[in-house]
Amino acid sequence: MGTPRRPATEAEARALASSVRLRILRLCLDQALTNKEIAGRLDANPATTLHHVRKLVETGFLAAEPSRPGPRGSTEIPYRATGKSWEMDVRESGVSGGSAAMLDAFLQESRLIDIERADLVRLGLRLTPEGHAELRRRLEELFDEFRGRQPPPDGQAYSIFLAMHRDVTRDP
Repeated sequence: MGTPRRPATEAEARALASSVRLRILRLCLDQALTNKEIAGRLDANPATTLHHVRKLVETGFLAAEPSRPGPRGSTEIPYRATGKSWEMDVRESGVSGGSAAMLDAFLQESRLIDIERADLVRLGLRLTPEGHAELRRRLEELFDEFRGRQPPPDGQAYSIFLAMHRDVTRDP
């Protein structure tokens, strides 16, 4: 079975119900970035970004690394994603917006790439409840397996977005 996911607290679910915060977590997955670096990559105002960074630190999704000297004698604090969001299930939290934030983050990120070079797959299926549960379990296991691998130093960064939904257009 996949990674056992614990229910998110309300504060955790609210932190993950923001496409900006989800994008920040993705940016800080492989390397620690300062607020200024995050804002630059998001093409966002550093003050707004800092608000989101602080919320992610408060809820344990980002961790501050040791400060380092910045330009003109300033001190910078780099942040790295903790991976905590992977171990979380926000569905039972009572907080809405998490799925919409995930979809919005994907759409924002996909606008930055050459979509013609992306690997896209679309598949229609007809499944029993047992078949649906099996497919979901096997996908979770595959994602967990790849997430658990040590990233190779020469590896390229990839992102996967998977949406499985009822196809309301095919049934009356």
